[in-house]
Amino acid sequence: MGRFADSWRSHLLTTFSGNAEGRPHWVGPIEQGDDAGYFGPDSAAWAVHGGMATMVAGIRALLMQTLHPGAMAGVHDWSRYREDPLGRLGGTIQWLVTVTFADTKLAELESSRVARFHDRVAGTYRDAQGVERPYSAGDPELLSWVHVVFTDAFLACEQLWGGDIPGGADAYVREWATAGELVGVPATPRSERELRAQLAAFSEAGVLKSDERVAEAVRFIRNPPLRRSMMPAYRVMFAGAVASLPEEYRRMLGLRRSRLPVVWATGLVLGAVRMLLGSSSTSEDAARKRIARLDGVASA
Repeated sequence: MGRFADSWRSHLLTTFSGNAEGRPHWVGPIEQGDDAGYFGPDSAAWAVHGGMATMVAGIRALLMQTLHPGAMAGVHDWSRYREDPLGRLGGTIQWLVTVTFADTKLAELESSRVARFHDRVAGTYRDAQGVERPYSAGDPELLSWVHVVFTDAFLACEQLWGGDIPGGADAYVREWATAGELVGVPATPRSERELRAQLAAFSEAGVLKSDERVAEAVRFIRNPPLRRSMMPAYRVMFAGAVASLPEEYRRMLGLRRSRLPVVWATGLVLGAVRMLLGSSSTSEDAARKRIARLDGVASA
């Protein structure tokens, strides 16, 4: 059993960090820097992004992103998710973790890297009314959609499977608005109420669309090319992510909530993962070392 657990832990760390030790190359610089970063140890962002519920939140966010035809076109035309799904996942995790835990200078540099990649993502798509429209990853509407569904997913999953959020939901939405601004998101929501209103506005405006591209992406997210030993736990988390979605989005995605107690089962899986990986990540540990060093210098 110990051997199996060690193997599973290694597979998990490789999947989410690209490194069997759970310390990818970009963690080292997080330990460096001259300030506590945009958030800090007592922040809502640290609490949410340092928790295990992020594993389910990532699945939920990916599912939701597919419903905007412009965002889906960008993924379809430019993403390497079919050939290198873990590489794409690693790039997203790098930005999330760096902005959350690094000092402000490194967070800004990482956000600039993402923005530079967005500069070359452009093309055309057919909207929900069948009209052909141009898109670019820097379009305010697409940036807003991705930010809103990301924030919504991570907040909802933390509320379901995580602990208390310092300052509550409003604090998380307000803090993560800073991350959105770093990559050019306009008019970021500053409260849970504003977040819900912005998300609802996309549906009410008739922007969202379900088609074969969405169905193809959902099939891929449901059955990604993970190691066979990881798939049972992943299927539980996928079912948990689906259960966490409001009915209108499940319907558009062609998904149904399982009749089984998948929310409870997802909690068990996340608890097991926490036991295997520990309660904090190498990124959070690196950030705490940086802050301790800065506190030591300040008190000297």
